[in-house]
Amino acid sequence: KQSGLGREAGKFGLEEFCEVKSMQL
Repeated sequence: KQSGLGREAGKFGLEEFCEVKSMQL
């Protein structure tokens, strides 16, 4: 799941993922 999202969005995916992780944490 993580790899798929990062690969699809690329750099944007990483930034979004960080934000989502921060919200979850």
